[in-house]
Amino acid sequence: VAVVFEGESLTYARFDARVNQLARYLISRGVGPETTVGLAMRRSLDLLVGMYAIVRAGGAYVPIDPDQPVERNGYIVESASPVLVVSTARDGFDVPVSVPVVSIDTLDLADLSAGPVSDAERIAPLRPSNTAYVIFTSGSTGRPKGVAVSHGAIVNRLEWMQHEYSLTRDDVVLQKTPFTFDVSVWEFFWPLGVGARLVVAAPDGHRDPVYLATVMAERSVSVAHFVPSMLAVFVAEAGASDLSGLRLVFASGEALSPSLAAGARAVLPGAAVHNLYGPTEAAVDVTFHEVTSADTVSVPIGVPVWNTQVFVLDSRLAPVPVGVAGELYLSGVQLARGYVGRPDLSAERFVASPFGAGERLY
Repeated sequence: VAVVFEGESLTYARFDARVNQLARYLISRGVGPETTVGLAMRRSLDLLVGMYAIVRAGGAYVPIDPDQPVERNGYIVESASPVLVVSTARDGFDVPVSVPVVSIDTLDLADLSAGPVSDAERIAPLRPSNTAYVIFTSGSTGRPKGVAVSHGAIVNRLEWMQHEYSLTRDDVVLQKTPFTFDVSVWEFFWPLGVGARLVVAAPDGHRDPVYLATVMAERSVSVAHFVPSMLAVFVAEAGASDLSGLRLVFASGEALSPSLAAGARAVLPGAAVHNLYGPTEAAVDVTFHEVTSADTVSVPIGVPVWNTQVFVLDSRLAPVPVGVAGELYLSGVQLARGYVGRPDLSAERFVASPFGAGERLY
């Protein structure tokens, strides 16, 4: 079994077949490298199939939450200019922008091959530099900004994670992060890339600690992610202490306090707690640290992941002395390509690096 959602499941073979058939349909609709495709649905097996099919066709998926205001979603669609939007009839997606909406739960794909999709079938060859996904974040400007991340960037992040944490076919990963946040990317793609099992939480289930503890126990979840504020609520739930199979807990998205880290380790003694840090503009996470009993004053964000550099610089992009405050700058293969349709903002935030010819800093 590859994916489980509310009692339904798909084997790897069946999941792969559905993805390939949908990918071929999307290619026939003009989806390919350097095109974007809206993905507008709530958590479900269809969401996962749609996401993988868009990427396999060569396109970049753009998460769109059907429960967000119509005005925001309309702005995202207008900014990303997708070839089409993949949704389902039950999600009732609608925006005041003219774009084709394909309900994949009503498509008849039986006549399409379920075999592997090759470059020869795509509208253009798929390369590491092509965009894999575009996630919109409001950020400091207050307007949604579409961050375009390449295949090469996110694959570096996934390969590093597998090397560092060694997921096996016996592991079960919980997918509960809303897909409009980039933490969801490794939840969706890491386990299925190495043969583990993915358990997809029910829509809005990520907000309910009782539900999470129950589904994690029932499905023998061994790997899970929490933003620290939710981790605090979760470890206070009585059922959390019964999760003896949990071996990896990742925290990111907010500062992790020493007291919460210690409390989580006490409630979940069989799980290692790892603090990750990174902005959407750099393929999810760029630093990592395993929490220990020595982390009593603060929990560090840790050291860089593969092919990533982290600098603390002053306003002239010069390194500050140890102990002096400065701005955190990142460089390396995980940097995003930039902001979709915002060359001005991209030029402002992604600047030339003084530390390497042709390299950029964010």
